[in-house]
Amino acid sequence: MIADPAGNGATPSNAVRWVKILLLIAVLAILNFAGSWFARQLNFPVFPRHDSLLHMAVMLAIALYFLLMVIPFLPGMEVGLALMLTLGSKGALLVYLCTVAALSSSFAIGRMIPSQPLCLLFDWLRLHKASALVRKLEPLEPQQRIDFLNEKMPSRIAPFILKHRLLAIAAALNLPGNALIGGGGGIGLLVGMSKLVPFRHYLFVVAIAVAPVPLFFLLYGS
Repeated sequence: MIADPAGNGATPSNAVRWVKILLLIAVLAILNFAGSWFARQLNFPVFPRHDSLLHMAVMLAIALYFLLMVIPFLPGMEVGLALMLTLGSKGALLVYLCTVAALSSSFAIGRMIPSQPLCLLFDWLRLHKASALVRKLEPLEPQQRIDFLNEKMPSRIAPFILKHRLLAIAAALNLPGNALIGGGGGIGLLVGMSKLVPFRHYLFVVAIAVAPVPLFFLLYGS
């Protein structure tokens, strides 16, 4: 079929784009569901009563929790809550340290990932403007990136978020259901890839942002 010169030939391209986006969303939803299912299974009966086996079970659960927190779009925090509910105050500090380590690892991985894979993903999804934006940002220094984004995003919300990006990170990490926007691992990965925040600032924000729930269990857990 010959494409309509008036522009109707773009319709199949848009259809392919939406099919790919929906496919990606479906994969992420399946991963999210799998992580939630694992969190529901992680309750007291899972852990044996013998001290030696209990220690091994806790270490395995912590290792899985670490991986779920590092990997984007997985509800790792649900596993952390399950661990704290099971272990009480004894597990609160361990979960807190594991959370900080996992989110720091996501940030470090983001810093090491080149922009090319992200550009390829955007091109595969036919989001060519987003791909071009990433390529333009790649050679820029952090302050140059901020200035460039402020120029290209004239809305009031984007400059506000860029100006208060540390508070935005803290809010995103504590947002209910944030697994739908990448979870802690995805947020850390994007912040690392953006190169807009020094690691010491990010670590400080993470250490404060994830502290309230473990602190509650540490003080009031059994």
